[in-house]
Parts: sequence; C-alpha cells; structure tokens
Amino acid sequence: MSKTLVAFFSASGSTRRLANTLAEVVGADTYEIKPATPYTGKDLNWNDSQSRSSVEMADITSRPALADKSAKVADYDTIFLGFPIWWYVAPHIINSFLESYDFAGKTIVLFATSGGSGFGQTLNQLEPSCAASVRWVVGQVFRSRTDKATLADWVKSLPIDK
Repeated sequence: MSKTLVAFFSASGSTRRLANTLAEVVGADTYEIKPATPYTGKDLNWNDSQSRSSVEMADITSRPALADKSAKVADYDTIFLGFPIWWYVAPHIINSFLESYDFAGKTIVLFATSGGSGFGQTLNQLEPSCAASVRWVVGQVFRSRTDKATLADWVKSLPIDK
C-alpha cells in the first residue's frame, strides 16, 4: 500500500478507537484532528439546539478552529479520514481540516462512526473544501469496536493502491 495516514476527529473516543485499529490493520501513521477548544459533554448534547455542536452544525459555513495544523499531509498518498456522523454529515471541523492543507492528487478514504446514521450528504459537503484533483472514496460507517478482521476485509475491498 502507498504511504498512508489515518487522520481522525473523535469527540468522545469512539472514532479514536476505530481509527487506531484501522491504522494497525493498514500499517499507517495516525493524526488526531483536535479542536482549539475541546468539546464537553454539554457541547455535544444534540437534544439542545443551543449546544455548541448543534449551533455549529446548523451553520454550514461554520469552521471550528483547529488546535494545530501539524499534520504532514504532503508525506502521504492515501489518507483515511474518520469522524463521527453528526446530523447525517461530517462535523464541520473536518472541513476546517481539509481547508488547512493541500490534498491535491491525494486519495481520501472516508470512514465514520455512528449509532445508526449513514453518510448522508457528507461527500457533497466535504468536496468543496478540497482541490478538484482529490480522489474521493466513500468508505463505510462502523461501530467503534469493529474488529481488525472486519476492517482488513473492508480495506481489501477498497479501490485503492495496495
């Protein structure tokens, strides 16, 4: 497989667990996308229309600030990009990440964690944040405790260089 990075955002730890398992499976480096201001449990209360996550997700132009911009994206050919599904799409911090680096010519494989939602309009909302030459692969939504064998089978099925 080409040089691979697993970049991920995890608000509660579920996506982190999955991303670390995936990185083991593909022999990839990892990079955690962190917000400048970490999310609290109150921030993540989707039942409260005034919670931070609800307000951010209601505004399609919202771009939460990143804690750092130290990912060495230029060093990688393939980037697995993971996140939880919020309101049927990727959290807007993923757009912040994509808009902070040059992904031209890269392959980005999306994966997510969710309790029951699919990708929805995720790709449509992420594509404008990258160069047109990005090769997108819409992957799969997983449970956070997906095992290595399942992830290995999934990776083998992807249309990427191996």
